[in-house]
Amino acid sequence: MSDSAATDVTMTFHPQPQPGAPKPWDFPAPGRSTLPNGLTVLSSHRPGQQVVAVEVLLAAPLDAEPEGLDGVATIMARAFSEGTDKHSAEEFMAELERSGATLDTHADHPGVRLSLEVPASRLDKGLGLLSDALRAPAFPDSEVGRLVNNRLDEIPHELANPARRAAMALSKELFPPALRCSRPRQGTEETVARIDAAAVRAFYDAHVRPSSATAVVVGDLTGIDLDVLLADTLGEWKGASAEPRPLPAITANDTARVMIVDRPGAVQTQVLIGRTGPDRHDPVWAAQVLGTYCLGGTLTSRLDRVLREEKGYTYGVRAFGQVLLSTPEGTGASLLGISGSVATEVTGPALADTWQVLRTLAAEGLTDDERDVAVQNLVGVAPLRYETASAVAATLADQVEQFLPDDFQAHLYARLARTGTVEATAAAVSAFPLDRLVVVLVGDASAIADPVREVGIGPVEVIAA
Repeated sequence: MSDSAATDVTMTFHPQPQPGAPKPWDFPAPGRSTLPNGLTVLSSHRPGQQVVAVEVLLAAPLDAEPEGLDGVATIMARAFSEGTDKHSAEEFMAELERSGATLDTHADHPGVRLSLEVPASRLDKGLGLLSDALRAPAFPDSEVGRLVNNRLDEIPHELANPARRAAMALSKELFPPALRCSRPRQGTEETVARIDAAAVRAFYDAHVRPSSATAVVVGDLTGIDLDVLLADTLGEWKGASAEPRPLPAITANDTARVMIVDRPGAVQTQVLIGRTGPDRHDPVWAAQVLGTYCLGGTLTSRLDRVLREEKGYTYGVRAFGQVLLSTPEGTGASLLGISGSVATEVTGPALADTWQVLRTLAAEGLTDDERDVAVQNLVGVAPLRYETASAVAATLADQVEQFLPDDFQAHLYARLARTGTVEATAAAVSAFPLDRLVVVLVGDASAIADPVREVGIGPVEVIAA
């Protein structure tokens, strides 16, 4: 195009869109009811969530497992989907698939959970199958035997996994042998091999009943008469009432020491540092969550800045607080930990620098910027974290398991936002005192034992893998 043919073009720029005011958000508050059979029900209507999440909590804790049968709760949980009085195992799974539903089960220290997800349009079918599994599980010899064999096949792989092996060793070190939490949650080869269908049935008969169970239902319940639907499904589950089972008192020995699980030739060392702390009833919990996040909750945390970015020892290290078992009186316990993996040759220096990070934290405290970023990350993303019905249902179920009020999570975010830098610092320092940390290292003892002893963080013991 010639210059004479060119025309001037004026571009009009529209104003840049501006973000609107943030909408107020609160963690969903559930409704509560009780079915005639004694089953407690929590429900939350979440418009737009067309996949409904159902969590059923059974008061069948691991410490109720008979002596020598560790793992029977896990086998029972898995066997719930292996047939009922109406369907064989294959038929039961086919019915779930036709309903577009999934059913997962899990056994942990507080009890057994069944987690159902099903389209709202097929909630009646999904709840019917869930009710059948709870009301009249078949527990056939052949299927229980298969589940036992599958579990026995899993155990060697878990022992070979450095992170799982470290967690097992830490539990054994922290807790006395009489406490169930000192032993692997899903049992050992010796205990699992003893489990049969009769043992599973006996555990079910002793501990599974509606009067001590809770069902959580979350999703878009538009047009659904949930009361009638529950009465026709889970309401058909019968069982005698029982006195609440006494909860064990959690005791632990967190005297500073180092346990090396020897893995000759390992090129990396799995590090797990831990001790016990209070459960979520304690007033310090919110400040502890915030302080622990600043210490090791993200890639920009203090531990990562030193061990990953400055020294290049690791791909990442995390600090965490995980509830083990709670009581209505708030006398439960949590596991406070720091975990990660480092190259074998820098195991000693990595531990020394970790201890220096903790010393600096105690001496200088967190910064206001660290606190502000942590609050933004923990509180600001909450609406995204709870976008799905399953996330809401799981958190409500956690609160029931831990004897917390239904509005605990909502109040927790408010408390996090109010927690100041000094308070978060004090909680983090209290959570990780240098003279009360048990260190488990899974790695090559011949290469790491002497450098670790030189760090001087506690007596060192080596055990076979």
